[in-house]
Amino acid sequence: MPEGLEAEIYRRSADHVVARRVARVEVDDHQAMAAELVRELPGRTVEATRRRGKHVLLDLDDGRSLALHFGMTGRLIVDGVSAIDRLEYASGRDDPAWNRLVVTFDDATTLRVNDPRRWAVFTLDPDLARLGPDFLTLDVDDLVVRLGRRRAAVKTILLDQSVVAGFGNMCVDEVLWQSGISPAAPANSLDRARLEAFVAACGEHLPAMLERGGSHTGTLDPEARSAVPPCPRDGAPMRRDTIGGRTTIWCPVHQTG
Repeated sequence: MPEGLEAEIYRRSADHVVARRVARVEVDDHQAMAAELVRELPGRTVEATRRRGKHVLLDLDDGRSLALHFGMTGRLIVDGVSAIDRLEYASGRDDPAWNRLVVTFDDATTLRVNDPRRWAVFTLDPDLARLGPDFLTLDVDDLVVRLGRRRAAVKTILLDQSVVAGFGNMCVDEVLWQSGISPAAPANSLDRARLEAFVAACGEHLPAMLERGGSHTGTLDPEARSAVPPCPRDGAPMRRDTIGGRTTIWCPVHQTG
């Protein structure tokens, strides 16, 4: 599924439409803002792209922003090319029947969101104030405050987009494994040293995964998640548990705190 890393890859792909003027918009009619998007976007020029958590935003010349959220299976396709070759748990087919948004620009460039499950969401000027700080720019002091009063499992808390924006299941498992933190540990049980290790692991491994192509490129890649092999770090049997309703791969030997 598209996590924050995939959203950043999509954002970079969307840079291709910066300075282009919208000529026509087609939107799946199940979208709540379908009529408004069809009416308001033509004639607007994309001035910049941004990302906030799992949202990609196209900033327009009238001061508004078009936000794209890709749900579980949405792909961004610009001029017929998807920036991501492999999206876990989603079809790799580019079926025109799955187009949920098609933006055609005045030079015939196209930007599409293709989503077999119809879970992608498109909005103008979304309220993103509820989102926490971005997962690629975490600050230890902020994390201490955000986790300090929460007793739920740290993995569950980190997947809450109001606490940290951008984490998905695979990235959380990877960084917790790299930093030696149990995904089941109560969030408020982690001392500053543990959180410093977590932030350091984010800074080291998430950018590397981004450059390799996304959240599926970590040590706990989809093959490892399926086979649950011995821990690559210490050789101990890995576990597959359900934490907060999410499948979780972890090592009970070195992920102790």
